Amino acid sequence: MQQFDPSDPLITPTPSAYGYPLLVRQLLVNALVVSAEQEITYRGERRHTYAGLNQRIGRLANALASLGVRRGSTVAIMDWDSHRYLEGYFAIPMMGATMFTVNVRTSPQQITYALNDANAQVLIVHTDFLPLVEQIRGELRGVREVIVATDGDGHDVPSVPFAGEYEQLLAAATEHFPFEDFDENTRAALFYTTGTTGDPKGVFYSHRQIVLHALATAATLCSPREGQRLHREDVYMPVTPMFHVLAWGMPYIAVLLGLKIVLPGRYQPDTLLKLKANEKVTFSHCVPTLLQMMLDASAHDGQDLSGWKMIIGGSALSPTLCQAALARGIDVFSGYGMSETGPVVALSQCAPGAAPASIDDDVRRRCMAGRPVPMVELRVVDADMKDVAPDGRSQGEIVLRAPFLTQGYHGKPHASEALWANGYLHTQDVAVVTRDGYVQIVDRMKDVIKTGGEWVSSIEVEGLINAIPGVRESAVVGVRDDKWGERPQAFIVCEPDALLSGGEVRAHLLALVEANRISRYAVPEPARIAFVEEIPKTSVGKIDKKVLRQRFD
Repeated sequence: MQQFDPSDPLITPTPSAYGYPLLVRQLLVNALVVSAEQEITYRGERRHTYAGLNQRIGRLANALASLGVRRGSTVAIMDWDSHRYLEGYFAIPMMGATMFTVNVRTSPQQITYALNDANAQVLIVHTDFLPLVEQIRGELRGVREVIVATDGDGHDVPSVPFAGEYEQLLAAATEHFPFEDFDENTRAALFYTTGTTGDPKGVFYSHRQIVLHALATAATLCSPREGQRLHREDVYMPVTPMFHVLAWGMPYIAVLLGLKIVLPGRYQPDTLLKLKANEKVTFSHCVPTLLQMMLDASAHDGQDLSGWKMIIGGSALSPTLCQAALARGIDVFSGYGMSETGPVVALSQCAPGAAPASIDDDVRRRCMAGRPVPMVELRVVDADMKDVAPDGRSQGEIVLRAPFLTQGYHGKPHASEALWANGYLHTQDVAVVTRDGYVQIVDRMKDVIKTGGEWVSSIEVEGLINAIPGVRESAVVGVRDDKWGERPQAFIVCEPDALLSGGEVRAHLLALVEANRISRYAVPEPARIAFVEEIPKTSVGKIDKKVLRQRFD
């Protein structure tokens, strides 16, 4: 912990000065003045303005207060990306309560654990998830009230044992709520991240952290004069679930800037593409899997995707997928972060006016993790916490300091201390850094393949396999080997009409060995090249290498 000298000169404000705490409420202030009539739409079916959003936030707060929600309470949400979720992003923390965004794609056991561990007292749940809630309700220790959200008129929702239907509760509440100031370090949001072992870990953020993350990320996105930038005329649609790391913090940025917001509900490629066309969407963010799904769906009717700026994160953006997106007019680029980092700590925006040496160089830059956003101290260090050389080759772990990184895990002091060893947040990501400050993720520390005395990057091998014509996607993991310790095992999904053999894959990789692109230890044996119909994904669309290793074993 940083120690401060009590003799340091501190500002003494005049008694009447307003201290202006950094609260989530302050992100609304400007938008309600300059964008009061700007539109927010849910699936193109329901529309209201920012002024209407403000009124609905007040109504939701009053409805929750009538159910006993107070400062320090926890309110959980199980919903698709909706206007209700956006209202919860503000109303719940503005009351001084904690918003808990439930990952609806995890197992019933994990959801039960998280709801109990978070001590959620009130649960807002979409009707799609009512069967799940009814299944686990007897195991929920703290939940005393359940609000049902429906996309219909709400009259078909059972009255018992629920507190009421969302829209009906808001209609019965007044729009004026006395939102008061409180300490900016008050917890505002909580969600749970699933690791490879053990119970899910709760990640929490304060009001101060959410506001500073929004300001730092907005400053980065808005600073270029052209290219991958965000501006007030953009139309924003999240394609990263609002339950996952606060949709990367982007909804808060969209409100801060007063953008038109398009909330798509459940992520279905045809729906997303229809909203993109009808609502003139220009800015989104998603994982590579969803980008591929939207490219496939749009290819059937040749839909124009130009004018769409898109941040890709969660998993590595492959050069092949990047090129495919660029060819369809999507200005795609990578972002980097994790659940514990706010999440955005780096963006790979292309410098305007600096033409790339080649198309390949442009794609390579777009696929990198990028450069740190303001206020982020990003280091790539060796085992002794010494910075590695910025030569694009020397590898180390990314460690971080920033004012919006989570300060620990909920109720897990030992895991929190391990996360923050030596006063830096340890990401477990292995990376290299170039002379001009671009960071390239090489692998996760747990996914690096240690074979024949060398370390092989599974991400690098995947990228090389994905470049083979006919390959749709691939995943590479290390599997036990008595002679070499570990050897790479490749799982490959081919395009529907592609005819590809393991021998062709090996020949492609061996040619790269001859060209000194990769080590010979990175080339899987023929028996360790498997062609599969699909590669398992986590609840947020990342390749689930844990499942692949278990499948192989």
